[in-house]
Amino acid sequence: MIIVVGTIEVAGADRDRFLEAKQAQVASTLAEDGCIDYAFAADAGDPGKVRLIERWERMADLEAHVAGLRSDPPADEPPVPSRMADLAVYEAAPARPPWA
Repeated sequence: MIIVVGTIEVAGADRDRFLEAKQAQVASTLAEDGCIDYAFAADAGDPGKVRLIERWERMADLEAHVAGLRSDPPADEPPVPSRMADLAVYEAAPARPPWA
């Protein structure tokens, strides 16, 4: 399983608008081959922070997703600009949960 974890910073007053602008992207990505989860979420402790979590069956599925994003013509200006985006990709194997 491939996991993408990200933090995106936006102006606190723009966070709800940022999340609304991502709804169509979330819906279309969830329909892609190999996509298990794809979500943007408001950070409960910081009004200008958004969390991104993605789970993919295979790296090839994530690579196809990224290629599709790159092939779309970019918007003239993003609906809500981000100040910073930090993303990390992990290859994960199941582990025993500590509460088990």
